[in-house]
Amino acid sequence: MAEQVEARAVFPGAAEGRAVVIEPLSFWGGVDPGTGVVVDPHHPGFGTALAGCVVVMAHGVGSSSSSSVLAELLRSGSGPAAIVLEEPDAIIFIGVAVAAELYGAACPVLIVPGATRAIRHGAGVAIDGARVRVVKEPPRDGV
Repeated sequence: MAEQVEARAVFPGAAEGRAVVIEPLSFWGGVDPGTGVVVDPHHPGFGTALAGCVVVMAHGVGSSSSSSVLAELLRSGSGPAAIVLEEPDAIIFIGVAVAAELYGAACPVLIVPGATRAIRHGAGVAIDGARVRVVKEPPRDGV
């Protein structure tokens, strides 16, 4: 069973992946730029792989250097397939814009108020433009 979630696309696009619903995260020092794994030992998501997933969080956490780490993650293919935020976050927007401009690496970013409650961790998520489709059961091999 799939459910459509209302969204506003900041960077529209198409992506599919498993939802990783995570506490607000700083990519700078919080995520290994080579592997896309959360490496901040104080973060509740420590050890979580973000590569190829749809990252769902309320917002990012500075520093502004997080933009460069996110851009590098997207360039290397170790970044998320898409990012769903509850509120706008300029640092994440800059990282995605830089990755698109410099590397041609796309990453849809959508704003979904209440996303961390509406999208269950592990659920399959498909994004198409400003549409977010959530599959209630976690996917076996993708969405």
